[in-house]
Amino acid sequence: MQTNRLHYGYIILICCCLMMGVNIGITFSCAGIFYQPVSQSLGVAVGTFGLYMSLMYIASTLMLSVAGRWIEKYSARYLLAGSSAIMGLTLISMAIYNAVWQFYVAGCILGLTVAFLLYLSFPTLINRWFRIRVGLLMGVCSAASGIGGMIFNPIAGYMIENCGWRWAYAIFGILVLVIISPLLLLLLRDYPADKGLLPVGESEADDTPAAPEATSAPARPASGIEYAKAVRMPLFYAVFIFAFLMMAISTLNLFIPGYVSSLSFAEESAAWVASAVMTGVTIGKLALGHINDRNSLAGVLVTTLAGAAGLFMLIEGDASLAIIVAGAFLFGWAYAGVTVQTAMLTRTLFGNRDYARIYAIISIALAAGGALASGGWGLLADATGFKAIFATGALLLVLCAILGAFPLIKKGKAGVQ
Repeated sequence: MQTNRLHYGYIILICCCLMMGVNIGITFSCAGIFYQPVSQSLGVAVGTFGLYMSLMYIASTLMLSVAGRWIEKYSARYLLAGSSAIMGLTLISMAIYNAVWQFYVAGCILGLTVAFLLYLSFPTLINRWFRIRVGLLMGVCSAASGIGGMIFNPIAGYMIENCGWRWAYAIFGILVLVIISPLLLLLLRDYPADKGLLPVGESEADDTPAAPEATSAPARPASGIEYAKAVRMPLFYAVFIFAFLMMAISTLNLFIPGYVSSLSFAEESAAWVASAVMTGVTIGKLALGHINDRNSLAGVLVTTLAGAAGLFMLIEGDASLAIIVAGAFLFGWAYAGVTVQTAMLTRTLFGNRDYARIYAIISIALAAGGALASGGWGLLADATGFKAIFATGALLLVLCAILGAFPLIKKGKAGVQ
């Protein structure tokens, strides 16, 4: 019998937003604000301290080789809650570190948790719990990390200025360990059948209980391609390269403030441009999710071509701040596509059957792209200048448009979820 109760899938959605907004918002979106004070305190260069982020990407890349199997074989609830607790403990421990090598160890540990909390959490759970509006909901979850950054960055800045960076790390770690981790353990469930439900949208009565004996598996077999078959398909490698390049291109965001500062604009212009990028990221994630629910090919073309146009505007707008701000906003849409478009492209092409395992391998490309490109762009910029790396990024985005569109057209699945 249909009831008016809120489907438990929306509680899962809230948990996904908490993980992205708090855990990932603190660990990634707020990382940069600690660079200067911590490096000064340790007596090392900012770049030397920042290597812990590269180690985080590398560790997550290695972890993703098994994380997809684990999240299917074991309980996602315990894996995610446990990863959150380890992340909280690591952040607390960073408050007492006195040597840069200790942060490198912390980066490796955080990378192991990020494999689950960032790359696999919401793509896996949203696919299990929802059959409708999947793209939009993935966009909402992904956008939560940017919103978390907007909330926690000023808080971190205030704490660093008034209490010191050690207290900031400690308080953030306590928040993750004491509040977020227990909430995840209490509220998360692996499958709708664990609550006696079908996924949202699988029947007209979403709250109709499933069979009593179905307690720890999907309510009905999911459609899609088996993992062993998928990883041998040329389409898989097109998506893998697409993911690698999209993540690599997104790291150009690290160099946009420096580029703007090198131009003849007011000192605060770099902050305006950085805000424009993050606005584009947040709006882009929501919009791309909505677009993908209707047509995946359109999503691929929007995220890649808007980003390419944005980079060209950055190059050509060196005499106009308005053009640069607009270009930064459009580039944010390419940044948004890293998580949303890659996840939806994987789902559209390969289905739900072995989604977590397939997407875990695709996520290796994301992590590797971030680890390699963040340093590689810097070396290229030193040798050729900012405009050269932006032009390279724009051309690679056009290549991404082809890589993403070709498998959709070939499979005849553009817009089919």
